[in-house]
Amino acid sequence: MPAYSFEALDAQGQTRKGVMEADTAKAARSLLRAQALVPLTVEPVVATAKGAGAGAGSSLFAPRVFNATRLAIWTRQIAGLVSSGLPLERALTALTDEAEDEKQRNLVASLRAEVNAGASFARALAQHPREFSDIFIAVIGAGEQSGHLGGVLERLADDLEESQALKAKLVGAALYPAIVTLVAIAIVVFLVSYVVPQVASVFAGTKRSLPFLTVAMLALSSVVRSYGWAMLLTIILIAIGGRFALANAQFREKFDAAWLNLPLVGRLSRGYNAARFASTLAMLASAGVPILKALQAAAETLSNRAMRADALDALVLVREGAPLASALAQKKRFPGLLGMFARLGEQTGQLPVMLQRAATQLSVEVQRRAMALATILEPLLIVAMGGVVMLIVLAVLLPIIQLNQWVK
Repeated sequence: MPAYSFEALDAQGQTRKGVMEADTAKAARSLLRAQALVPLTVEPVVATAKGAGAGAGSSLFAPRVFNATRLAIWTRQIAGLVSSGLPLERALTALTDEAEDEKQRNLVASLRAEVNAGASFARALAQHPREFSDIFIAVIGAGEQSGHLGGVLERLADDLEESQALKAKLVGAALYPAIVTLVAIAIVVFLVSYVVPQVASVFAGTKRSLPFLTVAMLALSSVVRSYGWAMLLTIILIAIGGRFALANAQFREKFDAAWLNLPLVGRLSRGYNAARFASTLAMLASAGVPILKALQAAAETLSNRAMRADALDALVLVREGAPLASALAQKKRFPGLLGMFARLGEQTGQLPVMLQRAATQLSVEVQRRAMALATILEPLLIVAMGGVVMLIVLAVLLPIIQLNQWVK
């Protein structure tokens, strides 16, 4: 039965908004009048939800109904309701009534209408590809087929929350060094482009030669003042060109492969991607998704194209009959820990459990390395900033000291 969003007036003249189900818009108005409400607007929720979700994909600037945090919260809510024994339709009804955002309320009402019409929950989610990923839909579908939708939803909520927590810690570790770097660049540019020329102009009338450091700093200041905008424009053009270059699949794969070979960030990237791959594979396998389909879906979660290519190569080997552990062990970009846990899982018949342990261990290692790197970078950036400022100050003070000596 289709869902309709309505706006109506009650007996006191107050405006009421909500969502209701009816066969047609005319029937929805009749139901409102039966409740002593005067209908003002009655619109199909399905069209509204798709416009805010899937249909909005045509607009690059249209916001999604569910961002990563909201999706994790919503998944946890529906998992709790379904696991407590509440039918899916009633759980969706409760979430529709509790939704504070109108777009979210319309989206959930659209899902409820699809489920009431006889569609599976996974099929209803598939009508909104911009809001729900293929992996999300595949896990839900596997849970429905196995009859353990509540448990699968709980596991999916755990995975989303763990992913968000890992991203938050990595962003938090990189935030302070990034802020220090930007502030340092702004201060240095200001000193070089404005302060140094103002102070150096005092000594322009003297016929004495300036110290080498002062001359070098004045030359640098002249370059920044004369070509600063051109340098900034060049950097922007290089960034735009790099973005277009990364859109090329072959170049992106080579770039990502080179990125993995970098001393510190390369190991972080390898660990982060391996953790996400193992966690997704464990979740899909525990939900009952066939291993080949699970490998395909897990490979799509890898942001590093070189590791994604290795995962797809491992998929080919597994399809040809090779064990998962052996296929992963042949791909050196994946940590050896992942292959070891996969081998233990295959030997003990507990592959999902072992893959999840590998994902947890890799995540902890990534967090440890990120925090250690941030701890090292923070004092190094401060020292570097202090060194640059010291050079600028010396370039200003040396002529003053030299002038004082001449006077004496």
